[in-house]
Amino acid sequence: MAIDILAAFENEPPHLDFIWPGFLAGTVGALVAPGATGKSYWALEAVMSIACSVTCGDLLKLGPAQTGRVVYLAGEDPESVLIGRVHAIGQHFNQQARQEIASNLSLEPIMGRRLNVMAQPDLNWLIQLGAGARLIVLDTLSRTHCLDENSNGDMSRLVSTLEHIAVETGAAILYLHHVNKGSAREGQADQQQAARGASALVDNVRWCGFVAKMSESEAKKLSDRPYDRQPVGNDRRGFFVRYGVSKQNYALVEADKWYERGDGGVLLPVDLSASRNNDNNSKKTTPFRVGEVDEERW
Repeated sequence: MAIDILAAFENEPPHLDFIWPGFLAGTVGALVAPGATGKSYWALEAVMSIACSVTCGDLLKLGPAQTGRVVYLAGEDPESVLIGRVHAIGQHFNQQARQEIASNLSLEPIMGRRLNVMAQPDLNWLIQLGAGARLIVLDTLSRTHCLDENSNGDMSRLVSTLEHIAVETGAAILYLHHVNKGSAREGQADQQQAARGASALVDNVRWCGFVAKMSESEAKKLSDRPYDRQPVGNDRRGFFVRYGVSKQNYALVEADKWYERGDGGVLLPVDLSASRNNDNNSKKTTPFRVGEVDEERW
């Protein structure tokens, strides 16, 4: 049905409903990262924040606008690993949060199932499974189709199919994806063009986030110790990852966030400031908090 132009001129526009800041409900988004960075942990904690209305359920401090049912299809990890992750994350919740998440989150391992959303039977199954959900997560995208990842035509068809699922179910679709080898090697996982395969995988979605490991340079410039501001250092930088947004169509991009890996690999927010060593190497000597940009690098 065509938009009523006159009504749009004269009436207040509808409120935009975001899953979390910048990721619009009913659209398709991507989360990209190198392998073994923590994107699946990030996504699992993120969906729990959507599934839980209790404050302590938002471990990542994403600030979701509202809660709802979430469907998470895990294609890379076996059931035993997923249960271990849920258990580790659950140590940070009270009983009420655990019950709400258990009621609203459907976590289904599909490793080995050979799911293909381009085939009608699997497409119908996913639409039925996700009907009425607020968010559907595909972890990872490559486990859900049999098309040529490097073909813009094929990937445009794939994203269009995901948009069809979003329209039919009312859910936002988030797919997890890997970065290309060059971006991973050069430490450029935070760039929009870092996603592996055809450009349509990012160009055709409305939101793209990233998770990146702390670089050697960042480990020298940043500190998690406010009392003496010693740098994180190369030996500890593997415990820290940065989350941010490389593409956002419907809102201003928020500052990046830093997380530290806790017990079991759980990602928890951490405040980082400029290290003492950085005072002599940078004009910016004021400590900065989670997500602020180091102007020397960016």
